[in-house]
Amino acid sequence: MKVPQFMPFVGKEEYRAIKQCFDTNWITEGPLSKQFSEGLREEIGVDYGAFAPNGTLALVLALKALGIGPGDEVIVPSVTFLASATSVEFLGATPVFVDVDENVQLDLNDVKRVMTPKTKAIMPVHLFGFTPDMDGILEFAKAANLLVIEDAAQAFGIRYKDRGCGSFGDAATFSFFADKTLTTAEGGFVTTNREDVHEKLLYLRNQGRKNRGSFIHPELGYNFRMTDIQSAMGLAQLKKFNTLVEKKQAIHKKYAELFDGFEHIEVFHPPDYVTKFIPFRVIIKTKNDEADLLMDHMRENGVEPRMFFYPMHLQPAFDYLKEDPRYHSNNFPVSERLYANGVCLPSFVAIKPQQIRHVVKVIKSFYNSKKEKAV
Repeated sequence: MKVPQFMPFVGKEEYRAIKQCFDTNWITEGPLSKQFSEGLREEIGVDYGAFAPNGTLALVLALKALGIGPGDEVIVPSVTFLASATSVEFLGATPVFVDVDENVQLDLNDVKRVMTPKTKAIMPVHLFGFTPDMDGILEFAKAANLLVIEDAAQAFGIRYKDRGCGSFGDAATFSFFADKTLTTAEGGFVTTNREDVHEKLLYLRNQGRKNRGSFIHPELGYNFRMTDIQSAMGLAQLKKFNTLVEKKQAIHKKYAELFDGFEHIEVFHPPDYVTKFIPFRVIIKTKNDEADLLMDHMRENGVEPRMFFYPMHLQPAFDYLKEDPRYHSNNFPVSERLYANGVCLPSFVAIKPQQIRHVVKVIKSFYNSKKEKAV
């Protein structure tokens, strides 16, 4: 049996929605994008939102709107997708990495170690469907006069203490890439409750002008718009979002049940403060730094796993930073241990129960074979 890592969950509803764009001859950003933005903001619980072409550029747009630039430092967790850090780089600022906690979230206890007078912002990343301690982060940021930019690429619909991820910071960003719970194939969204930031976003994403029909540009900007084709697909996804969430939650529950009592594997569960959990991927933790060996075994048996993100402080792209002792490997014990032991399991919405059982069977067979060899 073959079990891929991911398959998008799209069908006739999305096809009909996209066809409507061609029937009306409105394919660029227009009325459907406005409706989609309203639906997203209502679900997240924010006052303002602005689209971007993808999650990476949404981060660039948010950071730029908040005034991040050359000479600034932005605190980023070491375990995250590369875009969290490169978006800072693109604006001439410097990403400064901190370790993560056992839930793969930014470790607030490590932040003081890296603070300097150049530190201007902190970027909590809501990873794998979990969230960091937002109350603690907001309290710390206020005391230290730091901006807060939430990277909520994987966290649409998730609630921290009954409040939507992406509604806490000075700005937040989302991704609608194909593997996200809600997808438009590609796409990004920036949210904020600050009117001044929203005004800046409107200029920056539209070539430095507020209205597309004008050729007067008060400042420089980007072409960071989406299309009604993407928004049509997003609206179709939004209509069935509750169903998508229920399926994702059921997949996590099934994996947890099948691994219950199996001493070699720990299934990650969200902290109690995550009051609406939507697992982006079901993630497990092995022991004895054997994630690579386990994943090789899974691939040999038709199951496609995914490794955890390679820690930012080890990335070759950031070698130039490593003379700074803040980036030395001994400062990131949890990040490196989780990378050596973490595995992402196939957990796409359309996965079948027999596929889940096969994944678990293959993983258990890896440990059974190890036991037989030891005898």
